[in-house]
Amino acid sequence: MSQKSTIGLQTFLAFDFGIKRTGVAAGNRLTRTASPQLTITANNDQRLAAVGLRVKEWQPDALVVGVPFHPDGAAHENTARARKFARQLRAEFSLPVFEVDERYSTTEAIASGAKDADAASACIILEQFLRSLPHE
Repeated sequence: MSQKSTIGLQTFLAFDFGIKRTGVAAGNRLTRTASPQLTITANNDQRLAAVGLRVKEWQPDALVVGVPFHPDGAAHENTARARKFARQLRAEFSLPVFEVDERYSTTEAIASGAKDADAASACIILEQFLRSLPHE
């Protein structure tokens, strides 16, 4: 889904997908800011169930998934995993799911001294996405 088709979408949940930990952030279009949420430490089906609880709690208009790449832009093993996770979210929740290039988000989160680098990375991903949206 293109970011031009985000008109009317106001509330978002973002995910920094990881095999063992998935960072979560919530944010909105009005403030263009994100707040860290409790990181999901489950995997596979348990991860989707945990996401389902967040979706129920926040009632987002759309979801955002960080997709990692090598510094030169090349895809790698985790690129495919994050994209698979995005496909699972689309199928499971029938919400728009946007993919965001998340190169360096974890590095930036760690450098900022975040206590939970996964949740902080999800915030960085979401705020990057929110800044890219057209003003309504």
